[in-house]
Amino acid sequence: MSRYRVQYAPPADAARRSMPAAVRAPFDAGMTRLAGDPYAHGSTPIKGEQDRREATVAGVVIRYYVAKAVLMVTVVRIVYV
Repeated sequence: MSRYRVQYAPPADAARRSMPAAVRAPFDAGMTRLAGDPYAHGSTPIKGEQDRREATVAGVVIRYYVAKAVLMVTVVRIVYV
């Protein structure tokens, strides 16, 4: 399977940039793994939409969309404590 490119919507990007290094490093590593297959890694579809998904990556909850036609994952929300 081809690797998907990961992009972040502005609010998700701001949340990612504000993460402490101890959280961000494992999160980025987990996102690299998720980019290999965004339908795996414990992700679940939201409201029955296969390409609208939620997952927990390194303890961080994310919501994202998968665009198969262009091999892109767009993270729209990041929630961590």
